[in-house]
Amino acid sequence: SKKESKEKKILIGPPKLTRFEKARVVGARALQIAMGAPILIEPPDRPLSPIDIALKELEAGVLPITIRRTLPDGTYQDIPLKWLLETEKGEKERAVAFPMVS
Repeated sequence: SKKESKEKKILIGPPKLTRFEKARVVGARALQIAMGAPILIEPPDRPLSPIDIALKELEAGVLPITIRRTLPDGTYQDIPLKWLLETEKGEKERAVAFPMVS
C-alpha cells in the first residue's frame, strides 16, 4: 500500500517527527513569520504569537519543509515533513480506532 512504501522510504530514524525536529521546525518557521514571511494558513481572528501561528501551520500540514536526518558516518536522508506528519496522523487514527485495553 501507499503508507507502507512511505515507511520504507524513511530509512533513518523513527517514522514520525521527533520532538527535537518539531521544536526546530516550529522555531525556524516562527522566526520567518516574525521577519515578515507570509502566513500559510487562514489569518486568525485574534492576534497570535509567531510560535502559535507556526504550530498551527505545522498541525495543518502546509509547511513546505524537508527534514535532513544524518548518521554518524555522514550519510543522510532528506524526508519531506508531509511524510512524517502522515505517519503520525495514521498512528493517531489507529489509537482512536483501537484504544489500549488494560
